Amino acid sequence: MIHNKKKILFIGTVEFSYRALSVLIENKFEIIGILTKKESNFNSDYYDLTPFAIVNNIPIIYRTNDNKDEILSFIKFLNPDIIYCFGWSHILPKSILSIPKHGVIGFHPAELPNNRGRHPIIWALFLGLEQTASTFFIMDEGADTGDIISQEKIEIIDDNALSLYNKIINVALKQIVSFTLELETKEVFLNKITQDKAEGNSWRKRTKNDGKIDFRMTSKAILNLVNALSKPYVGAHLEFQEMDVKIWKVVEEDFNKLNHEPGKILEIYGNHLIVKTYDGAIRIIDHGFNHLPLKGQYL
Repeated sequence: MIHNKKKILFIGTVEFSYRALSVLIENKFEIIGILTKKESNFNSDYYDLTPFAIVNNIPIIYRTNDNKDEILSFIKFLNPDIIYCFGWSHILPKSILSIPKHGVIGFHPAELPNNRGRHPIIWALFLGLEQTASTFFIMDEGADTGDIISQEKIEIIDDNALSLYNKIINVALKQIVSFTLELETKEVFLNKITQDKAEGNSWRKRTKNDGKIDFRMTSKAILNLVNALSKPYVGAHLEFQEMDVKIWKVVEEDFNKLNHEPGKILEIYGNHLIVKTYDGAIRIIDHGFNHLPLKGQYL
């Protein structure tokens, strides 16, 4: 496959970043440099791009807390035609956005202009949305507010975080190849959609308390919460005897005796616990209990 190649500088630090880079190299697009991190305590799906850069002989620079000038010099020296920023938790400054003549393309796994902001996969699952999207846009100084160049809608059906993550990535990789080819004829910019910044909503950063199971919640709400925070994320948790216990998988159980209080352990089957919720019960299947509580105790 021969392209009228555009020089691409790549910014990213998660698994999706690696998979995007891989598909770009496989399709013989020109990656002239990588900006990433050597480690990340923030990204639960962090991926070390160093081996990829070495194997493919691509210059690489790592972000630290005090090397903004070095990064800026690195990018200016490489003089990219365009920057791809896929899997990055920092808003890029104008000094970087203004370098490439075709701008910076960003990625957000949500149906922009709705659901800008933080933790889009987690919030989509927790809120029980039936649809999300894989969206690429031309980055500006806002958060997920730039002109949309590619958006594909994705159904959410019995998904947890990992299955939805992979579903979005599989769609996104096809989009990347498609709009990168269009970039070479500038066709990608002809049908862009300008976002109205007054439209839509923006999701906030989640806190530890957002991941706590409260059995006064409905069974469906607890199921959604556990699915939303399942691997590769940090896991939902409950408090038991002043300890946080991770909960990785639950299913809803039929239980129509409403005179039991939420949080009561109704039955124990092997390693499974049946627990009363506000409107029914759930079966806890995969958990982090070192020692199982007893039937009749409360969580």
